[in-house]
Order: sequence, then structure tokens, then C-alpha cells
Amino acid sequence: MDYQIGYVYHIKDEYFTKAMDTNLMQNKEGGSYRPTYYALRDDSTALLWLIPMSTRYRKYKAIHDKQVKKYGRCLTIVLGEYGDVPAAFLLQNMFPVTPYYLDHVHTKNGNPLPVKYSIQQAITTNIKQIRQIHSRGRKITFTDIDRLQNLMIEELTSLPFTNNHN
Repeated sequence: MDYQIGYVYHIKDEYFTKAMDTNLMQNKEGGSYRPTYYALRDDSTALLWLIPMSTRYRKYKAIHDKQVKKYGRCLTIVLGEYGDVPAAFLLQNMFPVTPYYLDHVHTKNGNPLPVKYSIQQAITTNIKQIRQIHSRGRKITFTDIDRLQNLMIEELTSLPFTNNHN
């Protein structure tokens, strides 16, 4: 599937089988395509970083507010709206994939629903800071992003991109 900036996607079950990471928020929780993931391209690797989105806003707002109180900011959760519904974007659970693992874009009434630009900007800014902190050896994500990134880069380089997974 082709990636377009600013949208939320569902991913293939195949990714979870390949990744084997118990800290990933698993697909199809409760028998449906959940959670949905905001996708952001990393031009340096050609990977997409997926950020789970949750409508359990109150739960994550409490965690967000606790971090702001303690540290003066919260990099790992971006609060906002998606489709006029309060939502939390969980950067603490982000992980990389190749475009192959995108199953389909999230739609409302059959139309792709974009993430508000201000939220996209906040996510982009926070991811840059999280990755800088991570590069200095501090773990602030639940997922093993180094292992997953290496796994996806290996996949990209081991097969011709146009024939990947065919």
C-alpha cells in the first residue's frame, strides 16, 4: 500500500508475527482492526514509524498530566482530536515498519480521515526529541525500537523493494 503523509493506517497481522515483540499493541483487539496507527516516514531509512492512536483519552490524559507535573513536559503522549473525537497518540509505543505492512488507510464514511496538521507537527517534533534521547542510551519507549528498526532495514535490503513479500 502506498503511504500518504498525515493519515492513520491499519497494519497487517503479518508484522506482529515477524516482530515478535510482546510490547507492541497487537492488531485486531476485540475482533476488529484496532488500534489504528499514525504513520510518519523516516527519509533516512525509508521506514515508516507507526504511532498507536487510542480513544481512551481520559486514561492517557491522566498519564500525560502526571508526566507534565513531574518533568515539565510529556514527549511520549500527544493529546488531541481525530475525527472530532478526543484521542491520544502514544509515541511511547511507536515502532518502525516497511510500507509493505500497511494494510489500509483508516476511513470515515468511506473517505480517508487526515490527522490535524497541528497534531502532526507535535508528533514530528516529539519523535525527533525521543529519538535523540534514545540515541544517548536512554530508553523511553516500551518497544525495542533498535531491534525492530534493524529487522525492518534488513528486510528492505535483503529483497528487491519492488518484489518485497510477493
